[in-house]
Amino acid sequence: MGLTAAVAGASGYAGGELLRLLLDHPDLEVGPVAAGSAAGRPVTELHPHLPQLAGIHFTATTAEVLAGADVVFLALPHGQSAALAAALPDVLPVVDLGADHRLASAADWARFYDTPYAGQWPYGLPELFRRQLVGASRIAGPGCNATAMTLALGPLLAAGLVDPQDLVATTISGTSGAGRGLAPNLLASEVLGSTSAYKVTAHRHTPEVRQSLRTLAGADVTLSYTPTLAPMPRGILATCTARTTASEDELRAALRAQYDAEPFVHVLPEGRWPVTAATVGGNACQLQVAVDADAGRAVVVAALDNLGKGAAGQAVQCANLALGLPETAGLSASGVAP
Repeated sequence: MGLTAAVAGASGYAGGELLRLLLDHPDLEVGPVAAGSAAGRPVTELHPHLPQLAGIHFTATTAEVLAGADVVFLALPHGQSAALAAALPDVLPVVDLGADHRLASAADWARFYDTPYAGQWPYGLPELFRRQLVGASRIAGPGCNATAMTLALGPLLAAGLVDPQDLVATTISGTSGAGRGLAPNLLASEVLGSTSAYKVTAHRHTPEVRQSLRTLAGADVTLSYTPTLAPMPRGILATCTARTTASEDELRAALRAQYDAEPFVHVLPEGRWPVTAATVGGNACQLQVAVDADAGRAVVVAALDNLGKGAAGQAVQCANLALGLPETAGLSASGVAP
């Protein structure tokens, strides 16, 4: 028998992806499967792609239910994790996929969220902040867009190759990033055949990206971020630019120095650009870099699966580090094609 993993918010898209990954994990097995309004319903009613869980029903989301597991994943809407986490034992490893514990600044939290500030946990982006995750009992999983932008720009800022005061990013995101809740703007008739910008200048991931990039740069940063919604269920393509005087070789060398030994982040060969389809179903992030000589700007493009490396896959990667398991256990860098 392996260690047991509890999932709160298991009825959602990220929760379902966590369950899928846990079913194939060599050291973790599915424990309590909790959901709010879905409590009492069969798991396979909402996740028919998980026949191994036939006969299992969602339970109520309580600290008592979750505390019996060896690790807890919180895949809850923003603002709902903090109170539940506070009721769990301090020594119980908890990975929060929501935003409740990402930000160091209470002022930033108050600007973007309407629940009380709950404090900061170690930030769960292993490729850039691994040391603080090993053996941790509390981990805050990054946002999906934030993961793509930070992986793209972080090493260049750390190497001093781009101007931290002139960062611009645009992401194209799949609809599953908005969760499973009903919303008129996410109906198929509204999304199919259309691409739209949303939360322009006010996206919740902006403060956490600035926070991480500021840490890596060792200086304050200025970031202009525009998210857009695409008619696809999952995937993120982030295009990030920054003023630079460095050569493309220097930029590529910085990315490769950071990621060549990493199992899940891949700098593609020159001339090949990331595509979201190549990362679907995996825990991978693909990167490519170029220099726009006319504009004097570095251009870094990142692709990942918002439910994989952007959420559930990364959460499992963090849990592996917290529990002393192989970091790659239960995870694959391979996508699903076509």
